[in-house]
Amino acid sequence: MEKRWIRKSSPDPANVRQLADALRVNEAIISLLCQRGVCTFEEAKAYFRPSLADLPNPLLMRDMDRAVQRLTHALHAGEKVLVFGDYDVDGTTSVAVVYSYLRQFFGPERIDYYIPDRYKEGYGVSDAGIDYAAEHGYALIIALDCGVKAVEKVGDATAKGVDFIICDHHLPGESLPQAVAVLDPKRADCPYPFKELSGCGVGFKLMQAFTQAQGLSEAPLYELLDLVAVSIAADIVPIYGENRILAYHGLRLLNDPERPQRPGLDALRELAGLRFGLNISSLVFGFAPRINAAGRMGDAKRSVAMLLAETKEDAIARAGVVDKTNQERRGFDTSITKEALEMIENDSRLLNARSTVLYKEDWHKGVVGIVASRCLDKYYRPTIILTQSNGKATGSARSVAGFDVHQAIEECADLLEQFGGHMYAAGLTLAVENVPAFQKKFEQIVASRILPEQLIPPVEIDSELQLTDITNGFYRLLSQMEPFGPGNPNPVFESRGVYAAPDSARIVGNSHLKVALTQDGYHVVDAIGFGLGEYYDRMQQGEPFSVCYNVEMNEYRGVRTLQLRLKDIRWE
Repeated sequence: MEKRWIRKSSPDPANVRQLADALRVNEAIISLLCQRGVCTFEEAKAYFRPSLADLPNPLLMRDMDRAVQRLTHALHAGEKVLVFGDYDVDGTTSVAVVYSYLRQFFGPERIDYYIPDRYKEGYGVSDAGIDYAAEHGYALIIALDCGVKAVEKVGDATAKGVDFIICDHHLPGESLPQAVAVLDPKRADCPYPFKELSGCGVGFKLMQAFTQAQGLSEAPLYELLDLVAVSIAADIVPIYGENRILAYHGLRLLNDPERPQRPGLDALRELAGLRFGLNISSLVFGFAPRINAAGRMGDAKRSVAMLLAETKEDAIARAGVVDKTNQERRGFDTSITKEALEMIENDSRLLNARSTVLYKEDWHKGVVGIVASRCLDKYYRPTIILTQSNGKATGSARSVAGFDVHQAIEECADLLEQFGGHMYAAGLTLAVENVPAFQKKFEQIVASRILPEQLIPPVEIDSELQLTDITNGFYRLLSQMEPFGPGNPNPVFESRGVYAAPDSARIVGNSHLKVALTQDGYHVVDAIGFGLGEYYDRMQQGEPFSVCYNVEMNEYRGVRTLQLRLKDIRWE
């Protein structure tokens, strides 16, 4: 697929030189920092050494004082608390953080957790969850990663004598639930300085405020940042500001071989074949799919139980179940993706559309979001995959860079029963008979608004390098810019006038390109391009070309060497 190379503007050279002199760091690295808004010595210090002391005061969040007062009352009044969370990674890690931390105060007999069944109860606060709380004597529910739109459900709970503290990070609706407290940085009236916390991050801030109110040290709470880091990675929230601090320290915990590791996460590490040296990508591709699989294919409580496991033996057993579930998920994912792509390829109308909206009643609800992502990878355009559940059409949406799919779905609200999400990912439910009308209206909205260039995948290039610039010392400085992720992406570099070293290019794994690159006749650097095998034949002809890539360290049989991970290739 053709890609759109977007070269970022270069920062002011005078600013770069000034900061490089102050930090005594390579100007190429300083240029990257300035592009990310890190332009002063103090900003660079905070960037390279994120400090827990710089976390904003949790009481700056609207309703936080009310939430702490209600939770403290529950503690001293002998009330029971139910920790309620969504079934995805953000929700289950949220539950693990809040439940495990509060259990030391309330004791196991006065606190429990509840994850709704994806298929019987659907997303968010559920009638079944409220009924469970009321019937079992829970006076307070702490809702995590959900609840900000549950106006009617919270009203029903109040009528049954159950109070709510909501910890959410999704965009609120026109009105807020009448809960004791609604903690959400995205509330229009919330002065909290950082708006992009994960749901788990909001739950962590509640625990931080509660700890401060009890006059206790926050050190034990910081031991839970490994779970917070997993939520940040999996929920694709921006990794700058407070999220960068939380992710940085969470990864330090995960990568400390001298520290007793959380048994559940350690078991996941082994199952994924990962070693110490985890980064955000490790969590996204190694941890998140396995944690998510339990909720996608059945009972997400299995993931929470794994995260809460206290012994290695228990964790390994529970992680094995979760991993088996993930293997089952992969089977559905592969077969449904194949079917969805065939539907597009065999229908000229779908093939030439500006959006993809597919519906099939027997597709597995738990993998429609993954299938939407796979279809977007193949046909780069806003994509919605729907299936039938409980008599309704329900599904997930994914979008392309710069196009707000949530807004486009909102403009179809007259055809929907429920929807929610973000600019690039959303969920929706509608009557089955409304699917054709929705497909037509959504396509009209997308076609009228999306720009032609938004239908071409972008590759944002930070700067140009000569291959001779790529040294072990350069990589060491580059790696100090981690954790990488949205908002602080792994830098992409461009090198022009490169050649394939003689007899170095080969195809590996059916479609991947492995090659050694050379420039100006010397300095060979190994490179790999996943899915770029189509360029092999032309590369053999000895023509110069340009590449854009990330710089990484490859380890094979204990030997570490620099490697370029190619993102695209262009002939000059």
